[in-house]
Amino acid sequence: MRLWKTILAAAVLALAAGSPAFAARTDLVIGIPLEPPHLDPTAGAAAAIDEVLYANVFEGLTRIGPNGEVLPDLAESWTISDDGKAYTFKLHTGVKFHDGADFSADDVKFSLDRARADNSVNAQKNLFAAIDKVDVIDPATIKVTLKNPQGSFLYNMGWGDAVMVSPKSADTNKENPIGTGPFKFQGWAKGSSITLVKADHYWGTPAFLDKVEFRIVPDAAANVPALLSGDIQAFPFFDPDSLAQVKDDPRFKVVIGSTEGETILSINNKKPPFDKLQVRQAISYALDRKAIIDGASAGLGQPIGSHMSPANKDYVDLTGRYPHDVAKAKELLKEAGLENGFKATLKLPPPGYARLGGEIIASELRDVGINLDILPVEWAQWLDQVFTKKDYDLTIVSHTEPNDIDIYSRKDYYFNYDNPAFDKVIADLNLTSDAAKRKALLGQAQNILADDAVVGFLYELPKVGVWDAKLQGLWENAPIQANDLTKVKWSE
Repeated sequence: MRLWKTILAAAVLALAAGSPAFAARTDLVIGIPLEPPHLDPTAGAAAAIDEVLYANVFEGLTRIGPNGEVLPDLAESWTISDDGKAYTFKLHTGVKFHDGADFSADDVKFSLDRARADNSVNAQKNLFAAIDKVDVIDPATIKVTLKNPQGSFLYNMGWGDAVMVSPKSADTNKENPIGTGPFKFQGWAKGSSITLVKADHYWGTPAFLDKVEFRIVPDAAANVPALLSGDIQAFPFFDPDSLAQVKDDPRFKVVIGSTEGETILSINNKKPPFDKLQVRQAISYALDRKAIIDGASAGLGQPIGSHMSPANKDYVDLTGRYPHDVAKAKELLKEAGLENGFKATLKLPPPGYARLGGEIIASELRDVGINLDILPVEWAQWLDQVFTKKDYDLTIVSHTEPNDIDIYSRKDYYFNYDNPAFDKVIADLNLTSDAAKRKALLGQAQNILADDAVVGFLYELPKVGVWDAKLQGLWENAPIQANDLTKVKWSE
C-alpha cells in the first residue's frame, strides 16, 4: 500500500510540474509609440521599422549587439585582406527564408548590389558606397571588395538597412516581410498592431517566445493604464513624464539606459536667413538645454554640443561652446542685419520630445526676436516634407542611427549643409582603421559641426524602459534602433 501511495504521489508531482500552470508563458505584448510606414528596413528611414523587425525577422552578415559591439550573424566568420579592401565572409549553411527559399551567397550579392544600385531606395545608401564589387565564391562564401579600406565596414553591415533579403520576396517586403530571423511575420492590423510568431526550422538558437505583438500606442498617457491592466507587458521606450507612476511598483522593472539618439533642432542651412552663420549661432546661444531637457525628457536627457553620444568612447564634450546667453544671441542677430528679429516655421513630428521641446524652444527663440509658427505634422508628412523635400525652416528630431556623424557630409541630406573641410575629415575617417587616428578625426568632425552651429544640439535621448519584472532579456541600452527579442523570455 505504501509503495502505491509513493508511486501515486510521484505521478501527481510529475503531472503538476508539466502542467501549463507551472510553465513560463511564451507570449508578449510590447507597446511602441509609432507605427512603421511599412515593413522593409532596406527601403525606409523610419526607426519604427527596425524597432519591430531588426534581428527578429531580418538578419545581416553582421549584427550590432546590446553594447554596440559587432557580432557575427548570417556570416559565421570572415577574413580581411592585408590591404584592408577585401572581406571574405563564410556563411552559415542550412539557412532558409521564412517562405522556404534557401539562403546562400547569391542572396548576399543580390542584397548588397540592390542596396548600392543607382536606383536604390535604401535610406542609408551611403553605407554601401565603398563597395566596388561583390563576388560569389561558392554557395557559402561571398567576397566583398571595397574601393578603399573602410574602418567601419563590418559595423555598417550590421545596420538594419544592410539586412539580407531574397530576390523572390524583396519587392513585397513592405507589406509582407520575409527574412531569415527567429521570428516570422504573421499579420499587421493597420493602426493597431504588428504580430510576429516563432519561425519554423530557424537555423540558429530558437526564440523563447512563441508570439509577440507590437501594440501601437501613440498616446503616451495610455502607457501606464496599459501596464497596470496587464494588456501590455513592456514599453522599451516609455514616456519619461509617466515614470513617477510606476517606478516604485515592484511588479515592474524600470531601466534608464543610453541611446544613439542625438536630439537636435535641425536647421535648413541653405534657406535664408539660416544660411548666415551668425543666425545659426544666435539660435544656439538662445537655447537653454537644461530647460529643454527638464521639460521634454523629464530631466533624463544628457546634454550634447555636437553629433555624438556621450556613451561613445570618441565623444568630445562641447556643451560649453554655446552657453545660454540671450544678449549674445541678440548681438549676433544684429550683426546679421536682423536686429528686429524674423519669423520662421517649426515643424514638429509626433514624439513627445519634439512636441514638448518645440513649445519650450519657441519660447526661448521668441526671447531673442525669432517668432516661430509651430506646425505639428505626422511622421509620413515629416518624412515627405522635411526629410525628402527639405521643405522646412526648423524641426526637432532624434537621430537614432548609430555613429552617424557622416550624415552632415551627404549633399542630398535635409540639413543642406556644405563644408569641404568637414567632408575631408569624413573622407579620411572612412579610409582609417587605426583607433587613435579615428578618435582624432571624430574629434575634429565634432568641433567643425559645433563651430558651424549646423543645428541646435540639444541632448541625447534617454532610453526609458519599463516592463514586467518577470521579463528577462530586453535591451537596457539602445546602441541601434531595435527591440531585439532573440533572448527575451519569462522567468518561471
